[in-house]
Amino acid sequence: MSKILNPVTDQTAPEASRPVLEAVRKAYGFVPNLIATFANSPTTLEGYTTLEAIWEKGTLTAVERQLVLLTASTENACGYCSAAHATVARMLKADARTVSAVRTGAPIADAKLNALVALTRELVAERGHARRQSIDAFLAAGYTAPQVLEVLVGIALKTISNYLDHINPSEIDAAFAAERQPAA
Repeated sequence: MSKILNPVTDQTAPEASRPVLEAVRKAYGFVPNLIATFANSPTTLEGYTTLEAIWEKGTLTAVERQLVLLTASTENACGYCSAAHATVARMLKADARTVSAVRTGAPIADAKLNALVALTRELVAERGHARRQSIDAFLAAGYTAPQVLEVLVGIALKTISNYLDHINPSEIDAAFAAERQPAA
């Protein structure tokens, strides 16, 4: 699909997007192309980054959050976001076999993480529907009922970015390029 929007720069961004882009650059050392594309709409950029900030305040660990984001991105076939979240998961020292299993749909050796990924995958694939058995497995693995809601926030976050990349493909940033999946 061809682009409908290009990533903006500090000079071309709408005035209302500039402070958010500056904060992103401070936090990450650069502005990822997908975020620079969101910046075409200050409302969308602010909504996305606010939801991301809320998501990071949850009770799931940093690795668990990245696995939710990676799972949703993989299930939604978003190459950009899959590469980004695989990169961040590895930076957080997530087990390489776990990251690979999420990306290929294979079971994860760690039963707790497997329950998290399985529930996330099912919620994305079934558009918010999950079998009671999947929720029970998630709870039995040691997660809490409120954490089911946190998974939903992660899925919402990725739905926004995955869908943007579907309708307006972003070039994978150099920082994420090592995790780019070969085209099928």
